[in-house]
Amino acid sequence: MKLQMIGCSHHDAAVEFREKISFTSDQIGQALNAFRQRFPSSEIVLISTCNRVELYATAGDNNELDRDDVAEFLADQHQLNADEVVDQMIYRAGSDAVEHLFTVAASLDSMVVGEAQILSQVKQAYDTACNTGSAGPLTHSVFQAANRAAKRVQQETSIHRRRVSVPSVAVGEVATEVFDTLHNKRVVLCGAGEMGEETLRYLKQAGASDICIVNRSYDRAVALANTFSAESALWQDLQEQIVGADLLIGTTSATEPILDEATFLPLHSKRKNRLLLILDLAVPRDFEPSIGELPNVYLYGIDDLQSACDRNRRERQKEWPKAKQVISEETQRFMQAFNHKATGPVIQRLREQAQDLKNDELERLINKLRLEDLDPTTRKEIEKSFDRLINKLLHPPLASLRDDAAEGHRRGLLEALRHLFNLGE
Repeated sequence: MKLQMIGCSHHDAAVEFREKISFTSDQIGQALNAFRQRFPSSEIVLISTCNRVELYATAGDNNELDRDDVAEFLADQHQLNADEVVDQMIYRAGSDAVEHLFTVAASLDSMVVGEAQILSQVKQAYDTACNTGSAGPLTHSVFQAANRAAKRVQQETSIHRRRVSVPSVAVGEVATEVFDTLHNKRVVLCGAGEMGEETLRYLKQAGASDICIVNRSYDRAVALANTFSAESALWQDLQEQIVGADLLIGTTSATEPILDEATFLPLHSKRKNRLLLILDLAVPRDFEPSIGELPNVYLYGIDDLQSACDRNRRERQKEWPKAKQVISEETQRFMQAFNHKATGPVIQRLREQAQDLKNDELERLINKLRLEDLDPTTRKEIEKSFDRLINKLLHPPLASLRDDAAEGHRRGLLEALRHLFNLGE
């Protein structure tokens, strides 16, 4: 039994192919059941996100399942050509598949290295497999070990604590430094595009609850506000919203500033010197830079925030070797435990067989030499001699088997021992 992985991600497949091969949450459950029907002794976990689709599978009989079988299954699920799936998706097996899963769970394979979302997505995929009954002994072990590996990377490195996207730096580092909490602050977000949506996620994570979205397309503002339990306002009400804001964020695609100093001055007067933090995430800029020179106004532009992102990215790169070392250690630890568990029953049966032979021969010797009245001490010494002989005979093959298993090459010697000593399956 070995773990197999076939999948694709933003590293090796275009978004057009990832869209064709992806699964919705409803489709995942159906696919897991279909896979088990086709391969009854199999285990399977399916991860499908916007950036990756990966299928982790194993079967009791390694001959029942190979790369072509899995690729053909995926192709059938999406009415694709099996050759296209093989060409576009990578395949890994054994320790390579284990190490890849650990790397994914630890967010070292993500588009934004260190992002926290992927670990929860891996956990969700595993939970779904458990709920449908498609997980089994190996997938239970490897996905639980992946969670441990990811936690070690989080605890032993700072790779997750360095924000590298502009919205995450703006909210997670700048806003939380200026304000002790965002819970009681009025946030006005200008723009409802991708940057605005990403910023909203970080605002919610930081505890902001009083948020108003202002956008030229009011319908878009309403839709986004409903998604994040926020308020929305008409574009012509922007100045009124600025008067009541504690935090003003710009994420529009306007070609000219949406707020210049001349327009802001009367609004500033109405605010009566209340502190205002402005985060300008737009390119071109949404707010005239001179606004930041006014009393009690702190304006951070895209250049300030981007330099912080670049600095954090360099710090993450320094942590990369340490994180990869953790993954390597955890992979080796898992494979050693897995291989030892696989060889354990064979070693036990071999020792039991030797023990039975010893007992038979010892009884035959005692009966033949008529040593029934042998004193207990002498009998015990004879038994010890038999035990030492067995241990000396078994030590070399068992030591070689353990060494072979630790290196992941357990199948050759394991099968040889089974056949040589007639140990059965």
